[in-house]
Amino acid sequence: MDFGLIAASGWASGLNVYGAVLVLGLMGRFGGASLPDQLTSTPVLVVAAVLYAVEFVADKIPYVDNAWDAVHTVIRPLAAGWVGLVLAGDAGLSEMLGAGSAGILSLAAHSAKATTRAAVNVSPEPVSNVGLSVLEDGLVAGLIALALANPIVALVVVTVLAVAGVALVVVLWRAVARVWGRIAARTGAPGT
Repeated sequence: MDFGLIAASGWASGLNVYGAVLVLGLMGRFGGASLPDQLTSTPVLVVAAVLYAVEFVADKIPYVDNAWDAVHTVIRPLAAGWVGLVLAGDAGLSEMLGAGSAGILSLAAHSAKATTRAAVNVSPEPVSNVGLSVLEDGLVAGLIALALANPIVALVVVTVLAVAGVALVVVLWRAVARVWGRIAARTGAPGT
């Protein structure tokens, strides 16, 4: 196990923490990956599967996904920190480094996801929202599979995703600020 798996699980948890935990647990239980017992235990797998099913549905419904993301602004980084701590401890790495880096990467991915979803939800058609959700779920599974197969490549991919995610958040927030500025100017709101 390598830091690449910790980073990949952190980033993936920011998109869908229950999917990330479920994929890790299933790969550890049935896929031959050597992962800590905490991730492969039956109770963890059952809870992750049930919550993944709930998120799978909630994530496809415009505005429900925004509420879900708002609640998970705290849950995803904390859960990712736990996964990072468990993986780091199992690998003999610093548990604080594992928890901290996974939590921070999760928050970065979550920020990119929530901002993108908020922008997509202004579109009147539901196809883009559903498509983005399916893409995110596939990215979660693919990134964890890549990290288990080649942690160094996964670390590079996560680094690229993190930089792109931060850039995306900055661009989208600037666009939102411009729109709100225009609305305020048209309505004569104070502070324009």
